[in-house]
Amino acid sequence: MSEATSRRRAPAMSPEQRREMIVRAALPLVVEYGTSVTTAQVARAAGIGEGTIFRAFGDKDALLAACMAEAARPDDTLAHVAAISLELPLAERLIEASEALRGYLSRMGAVAGALAASGGLRREFPAAGPRKGPGSESSGGTTESASESSGDTTESASESSGGTTESGKRAMNGREASMAATREVLAGLFEPERDRLRLDPERLAEAFQFMTMASGRGVAPLTSAELVELFLHGAYAAGGREN
Repeated sequence: MSEATSRRRAPAMSPEQRREMIVRAALPLVVEYGTSVTTAQVARAAGIGEGTIFRAFGDKDALLAACMAEAARPDDTLAHVAAISLELPLAERLIEASEALRGYLSRMGAVAGALAASGGLRREFPAAGPRKGPGSESSGGTTESASESSGDTTESASESSGGTTESGKRAMNGREASMAATREVLAGLFEPERDRLRLDPERLAEAFQFMTMASGRGVAPLTSAELVELFLHGAYAAGGREN
């Protein structure tokens, strides 16, 4: 038996796996080059022939739209937050959650900003809300937090693709679903302290979500530790609270 025939072949990818692999290879290039990235560059990064990209996506616009959708998808971040140990002190739980959410917003904003700055998408990007379950299809749309973080560049990219009122409704539904999913996992972090909290976990989760979304802006953005300290203990220094 020759070396060629004895060598094990890598398992064949499904069409969806191939698309995911190409998108993963393309994302750093999209951040660097925006819409100017070429399919040849993506093919080299993915270690495949350029024709494979066109068989998987049809054209570059479809690939860029898929990259935007993947960057906007919050699944991994929500899973990270949901997995934070409830044995940790509440402040540590919230700091880790803040870091995860801000990292997601930063990555999402980088892709959206690069695309918007280089001309924007010419095609509406696919639905990219949280998945409904393992292996299920996306529920649609991007997160509102991602749009906020990127200075609405996501929305601009979608608008430049000639999105319709119906697509806008789908995006809004997706944003609402994604925001709700984020609030749900954040509320779980407050749950062990429910009896000691001023408000119920769901309301605190919503407040913390919006503070996290806004805290990365400005001349001197708050660190996650500063954000959590302010959220849990207020603006007064120890012993400085008015009567």
